[in-house]
Amino acid sequence: MSQAAPGAIERASRPDETATHAPLGSAERRTAVIKSPKARSAAECRTLEQLPNIGPSMAASLRLIGIDEPRDLSGKDALALYRALCRASGQRQDPCVLDTFMAATDFMAGAPAAPWWAYTARRKAAFGEF
Repeated sequence: MSQAAPGAIERASRPDETATHAPLGSAERRTAVIKSPKARSAAECRTLEQLPNIGPSMAASLRLIGIDEPRDLSGKDALALYRALCRASGQRQDPCVLDTFMAATDFMAGAPAAPWWAYTARRKAAFGEF
């Protein structure tokens, strides 16, 4: 990436390319990166961050447990992924992480995109309280 000018903000020409720099109007320096658009279907999903509900932090958590690409989620069990993340991180994860994994695995299996909280009742019914 090129060196930013003082007071520049990073901008990408396309959502999937490296950011470029443009001047900011204020003396304050900020860095902003335009996010990749979310995929509308599993077939068009190329990066973890394109999955609905998955941002940079959750993508990093998935990579920690060996999920490097969206297709790696195909056929995976959300609860097994959740338990693997708990082991790998050495911490109990918030149950909403399981909800998010349920949403991501369902999406990669062909389900329409849904917010992670739409899976909370299903998680509680299937697995009880965490």
